[in-house]
Amino acid sequence: MSERHTGSDNHQPIDYINRSRERLLTYEPNRLHRPDTMPAAVLLLLSRLAGEDRLLLTVRSHTVEHHKGQISFPGGAVHAADSSLEMTALRETWEEVGVRPEDIEIIGRLDEMLTISNFVVTPFVGVLSKVPYDYVASLAEVAEVIEPSIAHLLQPANLRLEEREVDGRVSRSPAFMFHEHRIWGATARMLHEFLRLLEQTSNHSTDPEAAIDGRGEERTS
Repeated sequence: MSERHTGSDNHQPIDYINRSRERLLTYEPNRLHRPDTMPAAVLLLLSRLAGEDRLLLTVRSHTVEHHKGQISFPGGAVHAADSSLEMTALRETWEEVGVRPEDIEIIGRLDEMLTISNFVVTPFVGVLSKVPYDYVASLAEVAEVIEPSIAHLLQPANLRLEEREVDGRVSRSPAFMFHEHRIWGATARMLHEFLRLLEQTSNHSTDPEAAIDGRGEERTS
Protein backbone atom coordinates (compact mmCIF):
# COMPACT_ATOMS: atom_id res chain seq x y z
CA MET A 1 0.00 0.00 0.00
CA SER A 2 1.27 3.44 -0.78
CA GLU A 3 -1.03 6.42 -0.14
CA ARG A 4 -1.82 6.52 3.57
CA HIS A 5 -3.94 9.39 4.85
CA THR A 6 -5.59 10.00 8.18
CA GLY A 7 -7.22 13.21 7.08
CA SER A 8 -7.50 15.80 4.34
CA ASP A 9 -5.51 19.02 3.96
CA ASN A 10 -7.84 20.82 6.38
CA HIS A 11 -7.39 18.02 8.94
CA GLN A 12 -10.92 16.70 8.49
CA PRO A 13 -11.03 12.88 8.75
CA ILE A 14 -11.60 10.95 5.55
CA ASP A 15 -15.03 9.38 5.21
CA TYR A 16 -13.86 5.81 4.64
CA ILE A 17 -17.39 4.42 4.69
CA ASN A 18 -18.42 6.66 1.82
CA ARG A 19 -15.19 5.83 0.00
CA SER A 20 -15.95 2.13 0.48
CA ARG A 21 -19.36 2.62 -1.14
CA GLU A 22 -17.79 4.42 -4.09
CA ARG A 23 -15.04 1.85 -4.64
CA LEU A 24 -17.28 -1.19 -4.26
CA LEU A 25 -20.02 0.19 -6.50
CA THR A 26 -18.02 -0.63 -9.62
CA TYR A 27 -15.58 -3.19 -8.23
CA GLU A 28 -15.63 -6.58 -9.96
CA PRO A 29 -14.41 -9.19 -7.46
CA ASN A 30 -12.40 -12.15 -8.60
CA ARG A 31 -14.31 -15.45 -8.44
CA LEU A 32 -12.62 -18.81 -7.92
CA HIS A 33 -14.04 -21.88 -9.59
CA ARG A 34 -12.89 -24.65 -7.28
CA PRO A 35 -15.49 -27.43 -6.95
CA ASP A 36 -13.06 -29.39 -4.76
CA THR A 37 -13.33 -26.81 -1.97
CA MET A 38 -15.92 -25.84 0.64
CA PRO A 39 -17.71 -22.46 0.44
CA ALA A 40 -17.63 -19.95 3.28
CA ALA A 41 -18.33 -16.25 3.79
CA VAL A 42 -17.21 -13.51 6.16
CA LEU A 43 -18.32 -9.95 6.85
CA LEU A 44 -16.15 -6.83 7.05
CA LEU A 45 -18.50 -4.72 9.15
CA LEU A 46 -17.90 -0.96 9.11
CA SER A 47 -19.25 1.60 11.54
CA ARG A 48 -18.62 5.18 12.58
CA LEU A 49 -17.94 5.56 16.28
CA ALA A 50 -16.55 8.58 18.12
CA GLY A 51 -15.95 10.35 14.81
CA GLU A 52 -13.88 7.53 13.30
CA ASP A 53 -14.70 4.83 10.78
CA ARG A 54 -14.02 1.44 12.32
CA LEU A 55 -13.93 -2.22 11.37
CA LEU A 56 -15.24 -5.03 13.55
CA LEU A 57 -13.04 -8.03 14.32
CA THR A 58 -13.33 -10.84 16.83
CA VAL A 59 -10.74 -12.56 18.96
CA ARG A 60 -11.62 -16.23 18.81
CA SER A 61 -12.06 -18.12 22.05
CA HIS A 62 -9.86 -21.01 23.12
CA THR A 63 -12.82 -23.40 23.04
CA VAL A 64 -13.40 -23.28 19.28
CA GLU A 65 -12.21 -26.22 17.21
CA HIS A 66 -9.96 -24.23 14.85
CA HIS A 67 -7.81 -21.06 15.05
CA LYS A 68 -7.96 -20.68 18.83
CA GLY A 69 -7.13 -17.15 19.98
CA GLN A 70 -6.73 -15.81 16.46
CA ILE A 71 -8.39 -12.67 15.13
CA SER A 72 -11.01 -12.99 12.43
CA PHE A 73 -13.99 -11.41 10.76
CA PRO A 74 -17.39 -12.83 11.69
CA GLY A 75 -18.15 -15.66 9.30
CA GLY A 76 -17.98 -19.34 8.61
CA ALA A 77 -18.99 -22.23 6.40
CA VAL A 78 -22.18 -22.25 4.38
CA HIS A 79 -25.06 -24.13 6.00
CA ALA A 80 -27.67 -26.04 4.04
CA ALA A 81 -30.38 -23.59 5.13
CA ASP A 82 -28.47 -20.53 3.86
CA SER A 83 -30.11 -19.09 0.77
CA SER A 84 -26.91 -17.34 -0.37
CA LEU A 85 -23.33 -16.57 0.59
CA GLU A 86 -24.51 -13.17 1.79
CA MET A 87 -26.95 -14.90 4.11
CA THR A 88 -24.10 -17.03 5.47
CA ALA A 89 -22.10 -13.90 6.36
CA LEU A 90 -25.12 -12.24 7.99
CA ARG A 91 -26.14 -15.37 9.93
CA GLU A 92 -22.64 -15.93 11.26
CA THR A 93 -22.39 -12.28 12.32
CA TRP A 94 -25.66 -12.61 14.22
CA GLU A 95 -24.51 -15.82 15.89
CA GLU A 96 -21.02 -14.58 16.80
CA VAL A 97 -21.56 -10.97 17.91
CA GLY A 98 -25.35 -10.51 18.06
CA VAL A 99 -25.75 -8.00 15.22
CA ARG A 100 -29.12 -8.47 13.55
CA PRO A 101 -29.12 -8.80 9.74
CA GLU A 102 -31.64 -5.95 9.45
CA ASP A 103 -29.11 -3.63 11.12
CA ILE A 104 -26.53 -4.23 8.38
CA GLU A 105 -26.40 -2.77 4.88
CA ILE A 106 -24.32 -4.87 2.49
CA ILE A 107 -22.43 -2.54 0.14
CA GLY A 108 -20.26 -4.97 -1.82
CA ARG A 109 -17.93 -7.92 -1.86
CA LEU A 110 -14.20 -8.54 -2.27
CA ASP A 111 -12.19 -11.16 -4.13
CA GLU A 112 -12.82 -14.75 -3.17
CA MET A 113 -9.91 -16.31 -1.32
CA LEU A 114 -8.65 -19.88 -1.07
CA THR A 115 -7.48 -20.80 2.42
CA ILE A 116 -5.09 -23.50 3.57
CA SER A 117 -8.06 -25.28 5.19
CA ASN A 118 -9.54 -25.78 1.70
CA PHE A 119 -12.31 -23.19 1.92
CA VAL A 120 -13.12 -20.63 -0.73
CA VAL A 121 -14.11 -17.60 1.34
CA THR A 122 -16.27 -14.79 -0.02
CA PRO A 123 -15.75 -11.55 1.93
CA PHE A 124 -18.71 -9.16 2.06
CA VAL A 125 -18.50 -5.54 3.20
CA GLY A 126 -21.34 -4.06 5.22
CA VAL A 127 -22.21 -0.94 7.19
CA LEU A 128 -23.73 -1.01 10.66
CA SER A 129 -26.83 1.19 10.68
CA LYS A 130 -26.97 1.73 14.47
CA VAL A 131 -24.14 2.99 16.67
CA PRO A 132 -23.11 2.44 19.32
CA TYR A 133 -24.23 -1.18 19.14
CA ASP A 134 -24.73 -3.53 22.06
CA TYR A 135 -22.74 -6.51 20.83
CA VAL A 136 -23.58 -9.87 22.35
CA ALA A 137 -20.56 -12.09 21.80
CA SER A 138 -20.99 -15.85 21.62
CA LEU A 139 -19.22 -17.21 24.68
CA ALA A 140 -18.39 -20.40 22.82
CA GLU A 141 -16.74 -18.66 19.86
CA VAL A 142 -15.69 -15.12 20.74
CA ALA A 143 -13.38 -14.00 23.55
CA GLU A 144 -13.40 -10.30 22.61
CA VAL A 145 -14.78 -7.86 20.04
CA ILE A 146 -12.31 -5.24 18.82
CA GLU A 147 -12.92 -2.26 16.53
CA PRO A 148 -9.71 -0.72 15.17
CA SER A 149 -10.15 2.47 13.19
CA ILE A 150 -9.44 2.29 9.48
CA ALA A 151 -7.04 5.22 9.91
CA HIS A 152 -5.06 3.14 12.42
CA LEU A 153 -4.89 0.15 10.07
CA LEU A 154 -3.64 2.39 7.25
CA GLN A 155 -0.69 3.65 9.27
CA PRO A 156 2.54 2.17 7.81
CA ALA A 157 3.87 1.41 11.30
CA ASN A 158 0.99 -1.01 11.90
CA LEU A 159 1.61 -3.18 8.81
CA ARG A 160 4.14 -6.00 8.63
CA LEU A 161 5.02 -8.09 5.57
CA GLU A 162 6.06 -11.44 6.99
CA GLU A 163 8.03 -13.87 4.86
CA ARG A 164 7.37 -17.58 4.81
CA GLU A 165 8.23 -20.45 2.51
CA VAL A 166 5.38 -22.33 0.83
CA ASP A 167 6.00 -25.18 -1.61
CA GLY A 168 9.60 -24.15 -2.07
CA ARG A 169 9.02 -20.46 -2.75
CA VAL A 170 9.07 -17.43 -0.50
CA SER A 171 5.88 -15.42 -0.04
CA ARG A 172 5.19 -12.28 1.93
CA SER A 173 1.96 -12.21 3.88
CA PRO A 174 0.59 -9.05 5.52
CA ALA A 175 -0.01 -8.77 9.25
CA PHE A 176 -1.46 -5.82 11.17
CA MET A 177 -0.88 -4.67 14.73
CA PHE A 178 -3.62 -3.22 16.93
CA HIS A 179 -2.42 -2.63 20.49
CA GLU A 180 -1.47 -6.10 21.77
CA HIS A 181 -3.30 -7.86 18.94
CA ARG A 182 -1.66 -9.27 15.81
CA ILE A 183 -3.99 -9.73 12.85
CA TRP A 184 -2.57 -12.30 10.46
CA GLY A 185 -3.44 -15.18 8.13
CA ALA A 186 -6.45 -15.10 5.82
CA THR A 187 -8.03 -12.28 7.85
CA ALA A 188 -5.02 -10.04 7.29
CA ARG A 189 -4.93 -10.86 3.59
CA MET A 190 -8.59 -9.91 3.16
CA LEU A 191 -8.04 -6.77 5.22
CA HIS A 192 -5.00 -5.88 3.12
CA GLU A 193 -7.05 -6.19 -0.07
CA PHE A 194 -9.81 -3.99 1.36
CA LEU A 195 -7.37 -1.26 2.47
CA ARG A 196 -5.64 -1.28 -0.91
CA LEU A 197 -9.01 -0.83 -2.58
CA LEU A 198 -9.66 2.23 -0.42
CA GLU A 199 -6.32 3.78 -1.32
CA GLN A 200 -5.98 3.16 -5.03
CA THR A 201 -7.32 5.66 -7.54
CA SER A 202 -9.13 3.05 -9.64
CA ASN A 203 -10.58 -0.40 -9.14
CA HIS A 204 -7.61 -2.06 -10.79
CA SER A 205 -4.34 -2.31 -8.91
CA THR A 206 -1.23 -0.88 -10.57
CA ASP A 207 1.12 -1.69 -7.69
CA PRO A 208 3.71 -4.19 -8.99
CA GLU A 209 4.31 -5.53 -5.47
CA ALA A 210 0.61 -6.25 -4.98
CA ALA A 211 0.47 -9.35 -7.18
CA ILE A 212 -1.65 -11.75 -5.18
CA ASP A 213 -1.65 -15.49 -5.59
CA GLY A 214 -4.58 -17.87 -5.10
CA ARG A 215 -4.18 -17.83 -1.33
CA GLY A 216 -3.96 -14.03 -1.09
CA GLU A 217 -0.19 -13.87 -0.54
CA GLU A 218 2.20 -11.45 -2.20
CA ARG A 219 4.60 -13.27 -4.48
CA THR A 220 8.29 -12.48 -4.10
CA SER A 221 9.93 -15.39 -5.92
